[in-house]
Amino acid sequence: MPRKRHSAEQIVAKLRQIDVLVAQGRTIAQACKEAEIAEQSFYRWRNEYGGLEMEQAKRFKELERENARLKRLVADLSLEKQILKDVAGGKLLAPDRRRQAVEAIRRKYQLSERHACRIVSQPRGTQRYIPTIRADEDALTRAIVTLASEYGRYGYRRITALLKISGWQVGKGRVQRIWRREGLKVPKKQRPRGRLWLNDGSCVRLRPERPRHVWSYDFVSAQTHDGRSLRLLTLIDEYTRECLAIRVARRITSIGVIETFADVMLRKGIPTHIRSDNGPEMTAKVVRDWLAQLGLNTLFIAPGSPWENGYCESFNGRLRDELLNGGIFYSLKEARIVIEQWRRHYNHKRPHSSLGYRPPAPAAYSDMKPLEMEIALQ
Repeated sequence: MPRKRHSAEQIVAKLRQIDVLVAQGRTIAQACKEAEIAEQSFYRWRNEYGGLEMEQAKRFKELERENARLKRLVADLSLEKQILKDVAGGKLLAPDRRRQAVEAIRRKYQLSERHACRIVSQPRGTQRYIPTIRADEDALTRAIVTLASEYGRYGYRRITALLKISGWQVGKGRVQRIWRREGLKVPKKQRPRGRLWLNDGSCVRLRPERPRHVWSYDFVSAQTHDGRSLRLLTLIDEYTRECLAIRVARRITSIGVIETFADVMLRKGIPTHIRSDNGPEMTAKVVRDWLAQLGLNTLFIAPGSPWENGYCESFNGRLRDELLNGGIFYSLKEARIVIEQWRRHYNHKRPHSSLGYRPPAPAAYSDMKPLEMEIALQ
């Protein structure tokens, strides 16, 4: 005969009945027999429900069930958290990564597809979707990985521009999907910088409006393998973003600055303004007098405000990030050759995000003849 289960109200009623029978002179055993319950059940019920009224007993039972439900919920959440920690090595942002996580969960924990999809927040329709693999998928993946290996500091947008230049008919969305699938990324850590503003909200800086309107130059420090210092003078056109020259030497004086300007102006013409910081090579009287004789307006940024020379600072950051930080120079001549090659690549091939991912200068022509390049590298 199946065991009869009593509700909280029935238990309290039985206890009250036994109390009345015992008050009339019956023993507990006789009262339990008349109430049709075992004596052990009476003692257990009295310990659990003794002194409670029916409403209190009912509420107590509900709290017990709620507590049991919460315990199961916490256990399930803890299990799901542990499952995600074991299976997912990071954030599951892409549907393909979530699809792989669902399959791994089902294999390892023997869960249903519904349960595994709920854990990783994956719609079941997305989980069952069979992606279309294009015929050129493998070739495109190899091309992306090759470019990412060659240009380690380029992101997927710049890689997309290089692919289009190479003849691939591909959008940045497809490249981004393959980029994420292959685990490619460019780690960037930048310190936030402030800006210098006027009361009306305008920035204190002359904006370039045309080619040869504003040139800017700055110095970058590096060193060769033996620990000796290198000094790099970078000169750019702020409007076209073209790097006009990079002079590499152990030491660059004000005369070296003038020589670099003269070589570039013979090829490109004379700009209207030239911007720089307040270094001794820039503020030297011989440099200021030479520029004034050519009719150039010199723009000196405020002391301690490198963001006012933002175009050149940005270029110097790309130069250091893409070349100087990842290369070792064993001699001054090697540094000159490698840096000049990088400058030509920057001007003619490297996609620039501010120019719609086009290079600053067309690749159809060179901005320096072979003889001039040979002289510059001497």
